[in-house]
Amino acid sequence: MKWESGRRSDNVEDSRGSTVTRGAVGGGAVIMALVAALLGAPEGTVREILNGGGSAPTTQQGPRGPTDPAEDKAADFVKAVVGYTEDGWASIFQAHGKRYQPPKVRLFRDQVQSACGLNSAAVGPFYCPPDSRVYLDLSFFDELDRRFGAPGDFAQAYVVAHEVGHHVQNLLGLSDAVHRKRSQVSETESNRLSVMTELQADCYAGVWGHYVKSKDILDPGDVEEGLRAAAAIGDDTLQRKARGRVAPESFTHGSSEQRVRWFNQGFATGKMESCDTFKSGI
Repeated sequence: MKWESGRRSDNVEDSRGSTVTRGAVGGGAVIMALVAALLGAPEGTVREILNGGGSAPTTQQGPRGPTDPAEDKAADFVKAVVGYTEDGWASIFQAHGKRYQPPKVRLFRDQVQSACGLNSAAVGPFYCPPDSRVYLDLSFFDELDRRFGAPGDFAQAYVVAHEVGHHVQNLLGLSDAVHRKRSQVSETESNRLSVMTELQADCYAGVWGHYVKSKDILDPGDVEEGLRAAAAIGDDTLQRKARGRVAPESFTHGSSEQRVRWFNQGFATGKMESCDTFKSGI
């Protein structure tokens, strides 16, 4: 991928030197816990009130100190890819008579506080609709290579583009609609809606891939890198590796075949309209 010549986005927040701390338990929480105990609430409930009653976790920027050159290069790569997503989606939205509002992308190390709660790097990259941010620990790129067997810069770009795809869903009002629906249905149906959502984000990543291909940004083999990444993180592939068996009813992101198919769908057409996973029945 010819990313070195791309412009760097101003919407990437580098908080790799930050630490997340939680304040002390407030007096109000202590009173609530005492009342709960007197009313016969289980010990776990009392403990939950106390644990949640402190001041909100805060992020403190510490001294950066020496940085890893390889990680710094990865951060620079993300800024370039985000710049390409901004240009691509601005063009796509304009063609539909809309104005694209880009997300913020926050780089972190180990754990991060977002409007979706406190998350560790173990959850992988994620998008938080309430604060319109993509969160990424750069170590995931190494995981993508070593653990998932999906190396290459476009495999990494696909990860970023997928999360930005969730931002597109948020702008279109789909995130709120799916969230409301999932709260009203069974766990199995909720998982199915989650799969539809994730596959649409894959398709949107493909739509963006179509855009960068039209700008002659891709190198030979880039698309294959993206497809390999999509296949590597399919629910069936991950479950087979972790458990030795597959439970389709518990899928939340889609099978490897589905993820590859929907990325290809977006990449082949370059059209948002081709990504309606909610009507297709998958």
